[in-house]
Amino acid sequence: APESLMQALEDLDYLAALDNNGNLSEFGIIMSEFPLDPQLSKSLLASCEFECVDEMLTIAAMVTAPSCFLQAPPGTEEIARSRWRRFSHPAGDHCILINVFNAFRAATASPTQPGNSEKWCRDYFLSCSALSMAEMIRAELVEIMKRIELPISEPGFGSEENLLSIKKALLSGYFMHIARDVDGSGNYLMLTHKQVAQLHPFSSYYSTRRIPEWVLFHEFSISEGNSIRVVSEISPHLFAELVPQYYFSNLPPSESKDILQEVINNLAPASGPEEEQK
Repeated sequence: APESLMQALEDLDYLAALDNNGNLSEFGIIMSEFPLDPQLSKSLLASCEFECVDEMLTIAAMVTAPSCFLQAPPGTEEIARSRWRRFSHPAGDHCILINVFNAFRAATASPTQPGNSEKWCRDYFLSCSALSMAEMIRAELVEIMKRIELPISEPGFGSEENLLSIKKALLSGYFMHIARDVDGSGNYLMLTHKQVAQLHPFSSYYSTRRIPEWVLFHEFSISEGNSIRVVSEISPHLFAELVPQYYFSNLPPSESKDILQEVINNLAPASGPEEEQK
């Protein structure tokens, strides 16, 4: 549909993947080297700047592969949730995916009998085929990074600095996937088209008391009851710092936009020479 094509071109423009003539920019050409959604390619490239490439490679592989979380058989839902809590992370679902992948790798490398990874996955209600696919996707992405000579930073997962870098890299590509809880009960209004969504049941925030106000999500699914999947908490200040101004100015009017505009206004008065240097 023409509307879908125009929206796709507009999204590529927001991601700096197009030049003024509508052709791929130099940045867009590098993005196109990766067999990923443009937003994910942008986040992966941004991770080179924020020095969290190792972690973003894992996130990219995990969200590209099918979901690793299996639907628990009737009567075992609580057991599954308790097993999954082993991978929990306060920063949200993206970091949980890193924890799951790292644990799967450790189980695969275990010197015990062959087939240990399959048993481990069954014990934790996880899909072994999905995690194996994520491992292959990640290896392919690493090869592409090496081929086009992009830097791969050392793993640093767990430190506060690294967590902030991961959020910055994600926001660099997914600033169009931001939602705000408007009533404190998990009704998230998406900034782009004012549609209300709920957290997907597989989200770590789904069964917790603390519901984050501002979130970044990987995808929105109408077929699964208007739900947002793979969700991580962000701060409006971080969004204001990284969002392209021309994208923000095109957002439809809303209370959320007014809140963000106030944050942007407060960030604006920086010292002249220092800001120019930045």
